[in-house]
Amino acid sequence: MLKIIKKIASAVTAAMMLSAMASAVPAGAAETDVIFDDECENLELDGLDVWTSIYDKQLPGYSGEGFVYLTGGTMRFEVTAPEDGMYEINTRYVQILDQGSRMQTISINGAENMVDFPYADTWTDKSFGIFRLNKGVNTIELLTKYGYAAFDTITVKKAVLPELNIDPTLSDPNATKEAQGLMNYLCDVYGKNIISGQQEIYGGGHTEDSPNGYSGDELLGYETEFEWIKKNFGDYPAIRGFDMMNYNPLYGWDDGSTERIIEWANDRNGIPTVCWHINLPNDFTSYEVGEAVDWSKCSYKPNDTFSVENAVVKGTKEYEYIMLAIEDIAEQLIKVQEAGVPIIFRPYHEAEGNPGAAWFWWGQDGAEAYKALWKQLYTELTETYGLHNLIWEYNSYTYSSSPEWYPGDEWVDIVAYDKYNTVYNRTDGLSGVPNEDAISGTFYNLVNLTNNKKLVAMSENDSVPSVDNMLIEKAYWLYFCIWYDNGTDNFLSDSQRYNNFDTLKTTYQSDFCVTLSELPDWKNYKADEKPTESTEETTENPLGFIPGDVKADEVINVFDAAALRSMLLKDIPDVIEASAADTNGDGSITIADLVLLHEYLVGMDVELTYYIIILTVIAAYAQQREELLYAIRTYQQLSVR
Repeated sequence: MLKIIKKIASAVTAAMMLSAMASAVPAGAAETDVIFDDECENLELDGLDVWTSIYDKQLPGYSGEGFVYLTGGTMRFEVTAPEDGMYEINTRYVQILDQGSRMQTISINGAENMVDFPYADTWTDKSFGIFRLNKGVNTIELLTKYGYAAFDTITVKKAVLPELNIDPTLSDPNATKEAQGLMNYLCDVYGKNIISGQQEIYGGGHTEDSPNGYSGDELLGYETEFEWIKKNFGDYPAIRGFDMMNYNPLYGWDDGSTERIIEWANDRNGIPTVCWHINLPNDFTSYEVGEAVDWSKCSYKPNDTFSVENAVVKGTKEYEYIMLAIEDIAEQLIKVQEAGVPIIFRPYHEAEGNPGAAWFWWGQDGAEAYKALWKQLYTELTETYGLHNLIWEYNSYTYSSSPEWYPGDEWVDIVAYDKYNTVYNRTDGLSGVPNEDAISGTFYNLVNLTNNKKLVAMSENDSVPSVDNMLIEKAYWLYFCIWYDNGTDNFLSDSQRYNNFDTLKTTYQSDFCVTLSELPDWKNYKADEKPTESTEETTENPLGFIPGDVKADEVINVFDAAALRSMLLKDIPDVIEASAADTNGDGSITIADLVLLHEYLVGMDVELTYYIIILTVIAAYAQQREELLYAIRTYQQLSVR
């Protein structure tokens, strides 16, 4: 029944928001400027020929004299861009070698990008994606690699980028006011600034024996990176990353993360984000649920003795273990909620790893098992444990954003990416130095993943993109969060490999970057305001009404419930929007519609719900005003308990 309540709330909210849904491209956007358009047979062909058919397969409909079949060579052309900025590259193609899809490789000024081309046996329009081109001449190549596709034309045009205007409605309809305040603030900042962030070291913190790259600076436990940032850049980061890995059913020990989360938010006005490297026993087969296991015999890596699919099946050992693990983290999150602190919650991160190579156990059994695991955690924390202070962040890793792994809009508030690409996937043509790319292609892949309905963040990173690159490429990541220094990989302080000191200082001290002292009272941000409607192109509500809005005043409240009660009693049969009163959408107006509307308004528990249904149904069938009023009064008294 609790899940039903959530679905009712989601359905009503969705209906209310239909008129505010926006397309990915802003309304009234001007036609893009084409800067290159040519037949592929006119390009520089290295080891390639012009074809009119692929062996015995005729491909009518190509333009010009033929097409280029990309096999064993390179197609090359130059594009003169009028200014630094983002451009979209499009083609017409046929791909008949692979019934599924085949990866094609495009190189932009030496930086290679792989794009998935689905099967197509007729000429089909396809975008390679949006890429940054430099002012002046740019060299673009199509490389064979996996290749084996036919290309007819190539077009390059200035990209039309979506307006980043996100509705702050959270996926949890019962979110705390503090969580809503934080979401309001994040949505206001998004597309205008980037929020600074830093991950703290987990476990025992930095100690005197910890190797580090601080050139003799004092190690300050969990505060080492934060004090280094304050000392060198003048302020602390606005976001602090925490890991709740040590709260587990195996070797679980309290490392003080919960208290540090509360202190960071309540005493220092910082925003907390939390990940969860939950461990499994290495030998799950011989493990007895509930027994202690030494940390050296545990891991969050893939585990062939554990079935992720079983983890959501009641009665299995995997399910029992996951329930224990959720109970452990819920105990800590409840403390955080009781302290009035919301968090950006990032569980089960980087699930897909690289294609076909998950590096965490929660991704080892594929996308469907992963999504079921995510939804299980969401449901348990929100419904079983009553946690409503969480802003749910889904965290991708591969450059394509892996859409098949996305749990769905109703289970997610933020989509995020972990940037570790110091060597690969860079566009600046440099090597051996920190990669300050804005990786705008990845950013807009994630924007498109949710049709521009969710915030997009850089939840972990090595090098922070330079401010100039982010502004030129319009890659408006919500926040960055540099991983901690561990002695081997000093992601923050290693200026040669990860973060150039001067670049990072420029970022921290720029107007574009939000630091700790610049945060407002984010827990109460716009507390008295309704979520703002999108200014983008809207879609008319096809229903013509809002389910539950019985009085047709565009607000769902107790007055609608009263009107529906009166309708059922036949007291005021007119001036009521009958279709809106049909809350369950079954084509009739009955006592069931009143029960559903009450569930949405007061969110009662299961036993109370069924008790009230019995009372209300008896009274309704009796058609007696006194009996129904008695049932309603009883209902109200029980609801107060």
